[in-house]
Amino acid sequence: MYSETTEWALMSECRLLLLKGFEVKARIGIHDFELRAPQRLLIDVELYVPLKYSTPNADHISEVVDYDFIRQVILKRIELGHINLQETLVDDVLRELLLHEGVRAARVSSSKPDVYPDCASVGVQVFKFKA
Repeated sequence: MYSETTEWALMSECRLLLLKGFEVKARIGIHDFELRAPQRLLIDVELYVPLKYSTPNADHISEVVDYDFIRQVILKRIELGHINLQETLVDDVLRELLLHEGVRAARVSSSKPDVYPDCASVGVQVFKFKA
């Protein structure tokens, strides 16, 4: 079991890559209204990338983890079809992001901004790091 200190040590010497507020239409949910049509979903991703994979010497995209990779992982998962739970979505996306050799840790969250009229959104978040 890792302590909070160990987690911070694993993430030190990393650059934080952010994808915030990525808005997609997804078939997600268990309620009748969610089963009828796609709904708006907001996704945020934080990737902790070791400096050796995120410090360019020649100012070229091939020297870093490309943001397009994050978007592609999310879109690929959504294209697979209906997802009942946000937990399933964020877990699937997180698992795929961590397969990239340049990613040490990741945080993925999703939120549904249109479910309840009396709150900004409902959502979930997951975080994991590679030892």
